[in-house]
Amino acid sequence: MGSNGGWLNMVGGAQMAGMTDPDRIWTEAAGRLRGEIGEGAFSSYIAPSAVRADGAGQLILVTPTAYARDWVRKNALRRMNELWLGLDGLSRRLEVRCRAEMGSTPPASQVAAGRAEAPAAATVMPMPLATVGPVADGARAVRAAGLQERLNFDSFVEGQGNAFALAIARQAAAWADGHFNPIFFCGPYGYGKTHLLNAIAWEAQRLRPDAKVVYLTAERFLSTFVRAMQDRSTAAFKESLRGADMLLIDDVQFVGGKASTQDELLATLTCLIEDGKRIILSADRPPMALTEVEPRLRSHLASGLTCPVEPADRALKLAVARNRIAALAGLGVVSGEARPDVLEHLVDRTPGSMRELEGAVNTLAAVAGARLSTLTVDEVQTLLGSALRGGPERRITVDEIQKTVAEHFTLKQADLLSERRTRSVARPRQIAMWLCKQHTTRSYPDIGRRFGGRDHTTVLHGVRKIEELIAQDDQIARDVEALTRKLRG
Repeated sequence: MGSNGGWLNMVGGAQMAGMTDPDRIWTEAAGRLRGEIGEGAFSSYIAPSAVRADGAGQLILVTPTAYARDWVRKNALRRMNELWLGLDGLSRRLEVRCRAEMGSTPPASQVAAGRAEAPAAATVMPMPLATVGPVADGARAVRAAGLQERLNFDSFVEGQGNAFALAIARQAAAWADGHFNPIFFCGPYGYGKTHLLNAIAWEAQRLRPDAKVVYLTAERFLSTFVRAMQDRSTAAFKESLRGADMLLIDDVQFVGGKASTQDELLATLTCLIEDGKRIILSADRPPMALTEVEPRLRSHLASGLTCPVEPADRALKLAVARNRIAALAGLGVVSGEARPDVLEHLVDRTPGSMRELEGAVNTLAAVAGARLSTLTVDEVQTLLGSALRGGPERRITVDEIQKTVAEHFTLKQADLLSERRTRSVARPRQIAMWLCKQHTTRSYPDIGRRFGGRDHTTVLHGVRKIEELIAQDDQIARDVEALTRKLRG
């Protein structure tokens, strides 16, 4: 049914019934408004509100916060009154106020029934109970929010690829008067973004114990928000975050494609920025490359300072491996230091992220124990065997991937670098890009440069397309599996 037909039917039904009960009218009007403004905005601003009546009998939509009141006035009040007047047999209008402006006000249904003195009964859309409690203050609460104590500035190893990001992180943690808000750290998985956000939170809380420092992963932001909507307690959720002096959200890319969560995140960021609060974010790529995130939110994410965290070079990886062994020695897990050639072997056989390297070091420490300082490269290889990702294989290169893919699809390597966009070339090119992202440490821009100077967004689109097709297209899945086997020897 078209929107006009649905509207006429709804109005006609209301007029025939002579509807005057504010609760029934609100149920009908709110249901229609939900479909028009979307689930995200409705759940954030309309659902936590309720219709009340003031002493003069004026109907008021009472919002939980002044921020929600202002949003409703600007974006929904006019349409809300159009819907209300079409349903209300008494032709009344709605005003909007926040809870602080109303005090103790009875539900509109009691006023309409002449029972204003009666105890407040549940309305169709009652004020939500604070079932999602505010995020507490203090370092203890920060720890409870999911931070890891070992991820601090002391344990962060500086290198060429992360020096700028580290300097900005230290400034943010020191509550320095910054000109950039939000600060957005971006880079591949496993190279230190989460470590930086943890370190900022710990240091900021240490320097200002009275401040509210809130750290969340995007996944926790999403799950808590969804639970708040289910419990009809979004107001408490909003107040918890919007009362923060510093808000840190890790892996923002995971809100992509979730409209209501993006709306809430955008509203939260806007509110905090207007109040001069600090916002620190991270994602696996720059804000404007988050193509699955809606444009308004992308614009806000990009409006401050973007700090890239680049993949580590060999020197930094060696420093990280030494640092991890020193930490394990301090815990009594190992004794002594590993020989330099053993560490080099470990780094060379672990070409992935820093997390993978730390995992390899942990495995070596668990196996070697007190023998660590005496182990040779051959002994390490025998002890760990297949636990080292690279094993005896050489590192896979972009050039090798291009040659292997071209041969598999009966193409020339130059075809993958060319401007040709026919499917017979474009799809193998995307597969090659996906394999580069999986089997090398190259960034999206670097991969793009090696495929004929393409933009990083083109590479990102290709990688995501292949991820999608692997789950949907059996032939693509078989091709990718066959190519992976060839590349691994």
